[in-house]
Amino acid sequence: MGEIIKSRYDFVFIFDVQDGNPNGDPDGGNQPRVDAENGTGLVTDVCIKRKIRNYVQMIKGSQPPYDIFIKEKAILNNLIDNAHDQQEVKNKDKGDKTEAARNWMCQQYFDIRTFGAVMSTGKNAGQVRGPVQLTFARSVEPVVILEHSITRMAVTTGADAEKQSGDNRAMGRKYTVPYGLYRCHGFISSHLAAQTGFSEDDLALLWDALKNMFDHDRSAAHGLMSTRKLIVFKHDSALGNAPAHNLFDLVTVKRAEGSTGPARCFTDYAVTVDQAHCPPGVSILNMP
Repeated sequence: MGEIIKSRYDFVFIFDVQDGNPNGDPDGGNQPRVDAENGTGLVTDVCIKRKIRNYVQMIKGSQPPYDIFIKEKAILNNLIDNAHDQQEVKNKDKGDKTEAARNWMCQQYFDIRTFGAVMSTGKNAGQVRGPVQLTFARSVEPVVILEHSITRMAVTTGADAEKQSGDNRAMGRKYTVPYGLYRCHGFISSHLAAQTGFSEDDLALLWDALKNMFDHDRSAAHGLMSTRKLIVFKHDSALGNAPAHNLFDLVTVKRAEGSTGPARCFTDYAVTVDQAHCPPGVSILNMP
């Protein structure tokens, strides 16, 4: 899997949605999530991690050491119990089995090495605090939620058809955001990476996922979602050379010159990085 990362990283991840629902709220009729106080759109960290997991699963085929722990239809306790059935864990003393099972799970599963996991629900493989953490993504400006009536030219049951005298139509609702540009912040700890085994190869796969995952997550509900910018701050040390918030302040997203009215595309915005004021010991990697 390559060498364990030795540097701290902080990054800004910018993506957009056009005529789609980037992250529906199941407690709100699946409407796009918004901040109730100021109307800015929200996408949860869980949603972004799900897309990363799906991309890695597609690229690596669910094979160790890139298997995915939190995946569709998984029974987590069975996977945890399986860790205790491995020969290298079986041979440990009773007191060491939890730690051995934890290490085995980190070696097998990309998302445990990356995001961490609670694995004390089965035979107990402990808990892992992942080196990669994400914030909620928040839209640069307030978003508008549109509600659309949609028609299906078919019904579900024969009884439904009889009620309509054979007209066979079904009505529904769909929610979209006309356009929203979202900004997410991420953090990668080299100290936690040493505990989980998060490597340079894992890091490269993470960057690849953030850049390409929307192209493999298409659906009618999501509309057009695209990664627009991935700006990475690499520290020269494990502890880091500057506070993350100071680095994030170097990245500015604002309306492009001449853009008026509601934003409807990425060119309505300008993203700038103040490289001149980047602190010593920090490199800016502007991922294409």
